[in-house]
Amino acid sequence: MTITKSAADGTMYMALDGRLDTSTAHQLEEELKASLPGTTELTLDFSGLDYLSSAGLRVLLAAQKTMNGRGKMTICHVNEAIMEVFELTGFVDILNIL
Repeated sequence: MTITKSAADGTMYMALDGRLDTSTAHQLEEELKASLPGTTELTLDFSGLDYLSSAGLRVLLAAQKTMNGRGKMTICHVNEAIMEVFELTGFVDILNIL
């Protein structure tokens, strides 16, 4: 998985490309741990994400919990397969998905 990020004035944008699964979830987790301090608005762009596993869901849930206390997290450009995962797991009720 490739993560491209940019930040300015408390806003963090991360574009994910590839697969967010057991072998790559730790990569996103580490990027978020390093990037979230001082961030009040987080946008995750899933336009290049092909696959999402339960390990990826765990990282997203932790990020959402962190952002609930300091601002807003949004996930955008979600493909149909990943949206189905969000719907089946009930994450559509937890995450802000555009």
